[in-house]
Amino acid sequence: MGDTNLIPIRQALEGDQKAYEEILNRFRGQIFNLIYRMVRNKIEAEDLTQETFIKAFNALATFNAEYAFSTWLYKIAVNNCIDHFRKKRLKTYPMDNPIQAKDGELQREFPDTTFQGPESGLLSREKSLQIQEAIDSLPEKYKTAIVLRHSEDQSYEEIADQLKIPIGTVKVRIFRAREMLKKRLKDQLRP
Repeated sequence: MGDTNLIPIRQALEGDQKAYEEILNRFRGQIFNLIYRMVRNKIEAEDLTQETFIKAFNALATFNAEYAFSTWLYKIAVNNCIDHFRKKRLKTYPMDNPIQAKDGELQREFPDTTFQGPESGLLSREKSLQIQEAIDSLPEKYKTAIVLRHSEDQSYEEIADQLKIPIGTVKVRIFRAREMLKKRLKDQLRP
C-alpha cells in the first residue's frame, strides 16, 4: 500500500547506511513540521524529530508493509510528543497570583488593550498567540487530534488510523477540543 514500495526498508534492515539516509532525508521535514506544530519550540522539535527517527530505526523490523510507512512514522512522532508532554508537565500559576521568587514576590502587570491605536497589528499577533497558547493548554489527546486535523489537514480516517482509535473517538476528541478552545478564548478574543 501507499509509499512503501519507494522506501528502502529492506536495505535499511540489512544495515545499509544510504538507505537510512534516504529515509531520513525523505521524511525529516514532514516529521519536524508535525512535531513543531505540537511543541511550538524549535529546539525541542529538533530533538524530538531526532528521537523519532532513532525510535523508528530501532523498530523498523516491526513495520507492517501493508500500511503506509509515513503513517507508521507519524504515529511514532505523535507518541513521542505525547511522552514528551507527560515528562514535561509544567507547573502553572494563576495569572493574578504573585510568583514566589528568591528576592520576594513578583506581581504581573497586564497592559490595557482596550485602546485601538497604531499598535493594532500587534493585537492581531497577540490573538494568534492566545489561540496557540489555548491549543497548547489542551490535554494531550485533544491537542493531538486538533493539531492533526487543523494544522496537518488530516482527515478523520487518517487521524483514526494514525492514533489507532475509532473514527467516532476522533470526532469526539476534536469536538471536545473545539468546545474547550471556544470556552477559553471567548472572553480573551473580544475586540
